[in-house]
Amino acid sequence: MSDRRVDVAVIGAGTAGLNARSAAAKAGASTVLIEGGTHGTTCARVGCMPSKLLIAAAEAAHGVADAGRFGIEVSGPVRVDGPAVLERVRRERDRFVGFVLDSVERIPREGRLDGHARFVGPTSLEVEGHGRVDTRAVVLATGSSPFIPPALDAIREHVLVNDDVFELPDLPESLAVVGAGVIALELGQAFARLGVRVSIFARSQNFAGLTDPAVRESAAVVLGCELTIHRSVAIEVSGDPEAGFRVRWRTPDGAAGEESYQHVLAAAGRKANLAGLGLERAGLALDARGRLAHDPATLQVGSAPVFLAGDVTAEKAILHEAADEGRLAGANAAHFPKLESPARRAPLSIAFTEPQIAGVGARFADLDLAGARVGAVDYADQGRARVMGRNAGVVRIYGECGSGVLLGAEMVGPRVEHTAHLLAWAIQSGLTVDEALARPFYHPVIEEGIQTALRNLAAELEHCPPREAGDLECGPGN
Repeated sequence: MSDRRVDVAVIGAGTAGLNARSAAAKAGASTVLIEGGTHGTTCARVGCMPSKLLIAAAEAAHGVADAGRFGIEVSGPVRVDGPAVLERVRRERDRFVGFVLDSVERIPREGRLDGHARFVGPTSLEVEGHGRVDTRAVVLATGSSPFIPPALDAIREHVLVNDDVFELPDLPESLAVVGAGVIALELGQAFARLGVRVSIFARSQNFAGLTDPAVRESAAVVLGCELTIHRSVAIEVSGDPEAGFRVRWRTPDGAAGEESYQHVLAAAGRKANLAGLGLERAGLALDARGRLAHDPATLQVGSAPVFLAGDVTAEKAILHEAADEGRLAGANAAHFPKLESPARRAPLSIAFTEPQIAGVGARFADLDLAGARVGAVDYADQGRARVMGRNAGVVRIYGECGSGVLLGAEMVGPRVEHTAHLLAWAIQSGLTVDEALARPFYHPVIEEGIQTALRNLAAELEHCPPREAGDLECGPGN
């Protein structure tokens, strides 16, 4: 063991950490990348990629089972080979992880340390097995871990999280999913389409992170056609792997129920990995929510030479956001105390359920409703959606009174991963609703759905009061 000194130390070798190290090095700083856990990034190992592999298998099974609506009869029931499904998920997952590991191996060996790090001073770290590292600035990119709610304390040691489900040897017979966020709904629907009896349990009416009531309820209704969904329920869980797990639930009005499941999956959010870092030695303190308060524009923690990036910020647990934050945190750490606060990309989030769910730009909850209008389309009668037999969902697009500038959208519908990208580009480019409508729309395509919503928004905006100079009710961003 020997002590060393570098300009920037990055703790965590996930998407954010790898990008932070690269950005700091490109800025001319000497760096060290420290990882105390498994290499391979959350996305590749236990997140985006294995979940999409499971979803792809589920879509294939559902497509065969649903072929009858098109006049195509498949002889005999669909048979799902659970071990084969999960073996492919792991095989392809390991391939994606391999790409990440190759990129880590290309970092010079003297620039990376394997071991847990903790602060022993404001800019000094002790790294397990490697001694002391003194640095000018630190980037914390330690990621997050699944949160297990107190309602599952009685069976905590047996609860599955998303890290576990891809290692199952076979598909379970039944699964209780606690939570109704993106991870819960993606995995819950995928398992259901593969023949698993699935129930979703949520303690509130929140659903998939949606804030627009009309879109949220549409999503709940459509997904409720395939999944048993219990919202706003209090649950108690007991049991063990041998006897199974008994879930008892109660609604606010006193209605109650209970059912047994082979497994219980906790998918009720994630918490920042901040334990064991010795933050107090660096003069850093967690807030009442157990987070490190930081400037979202620069990612700096207070006035300290410490920067956050990725899931540890407890804000946007999305790969492209983690990459952007990593680059910003790494550059600011390298240039400290000179800091940059560049414009960020338009917010974009997608849930790969069927129908898909997406949010773009400003959320409904963020709007100044006095200065904004909504244009909507229902996919029930949208041409291409009916052709595909996927005619369900709604899109709601928000525009600013006076200027007509597009502000954001929330949506649930077929293939909205594509329409969400179009709207994200339009919003980031500052397009008005009229300018968006001047762009080409082919026929018949799913994108015609947002064309209808934009037309409806344009009509609504004509009824807005004219914008006056200094009028604070003209909408967000003024």
